Amino acid sequence: MRFQFRLQTLLRLREAARDERREQLAEVMRIDDALRKQLTELEGLQSEARALQRLGVGRVDVDRLLEAQRYEAVVALEILHVERQRAAVAEEMNKRQEALVEADREFKVLEKLREKRLSEHGAEVLAQEMKLLDEAAGRMKREEVDV
Repeated sequence: MRFQFRLQTLLRLREAARDERREQLAEVMRIDDALRKQLTELEGLQSEARALQRLGVGRVDVDRLLEAQRYEAVVALEILHVERQRAAVAEEMNKRQEALVEADREFKVLEKLREKRLSEHGAEVLAQEMKLLDEAAGRMKREEVDV
């Protein structure tokens, strides 16, 4: 007797949904990683702009100093923008993690049910085999007694 799980189609659908949630989470994590790299680069540019503003010994180039200050302000705005984007991405990442946890839970419930049914099926098959063996042994004893 072959085991057939009646909810196999639903199990496959839940597995596909879980895999899709994983991919969605991975996508938003890649976006966050790109934003983090961009933020690191911008912070490096900001440090360079600050270094240009430090007064050295000798003549001061006011135009260069003003340009460096403007550049630092522009970079600071870009940093703020990227930080806001990362905050939005973090919120989305949390939502997708929760969705993945839920999809994984739904899949595992069905998977455990399938395992339980498979185990029950195995016990039934074993019981049937034992019954057949008992019947065969009983017939052999009757044949021995008849002989």
